[in-house]
Amino acid sequence: MNAETIEHAPGQGFHVDVDGHRSVLEYTLSDGRMVITHTGVPAALRGRGIAGQLVRAAFEHARAEGLSVEPRCSYAAEWIERHPEYADLVAGG
Repeated sequence: MNAETIEHAPGQGFHVDVDGHRSVLEYTLSDGRMVITHTGVPAALRGRGIAGQLVRAAFEHARAEGLSVEPRCSYAAEWIERHPEYADLVAGG
C-alpha cells in the first residue's frame, strides 16, 4: 500500500482498501477546521502503519487546503505527538 491508494471523500474522510478490508479516517469540517473524529483499522490489518498513513493524508490535505486540525480521535492525537512537523496545523496549537 502507498499514499496513492488512499482515497478521499471530501468533507467526510479518507479510506483505503487492503486485502479485502477497509480502513477509514472520518472527519467533519467546521469553520475552517478539520475535526478528526475516528480512525479505524480492522484487526487483520493492524500493525502495518495504515492508520498513520491515513492520518498523514488528512494532515497533508488540511495543509494544502489551509485548514487547521482538531484531532478528537485518540489515535490522531497520539500520532501528532510523534510527528511534530505537523503541530502547526493543530487548532489552538
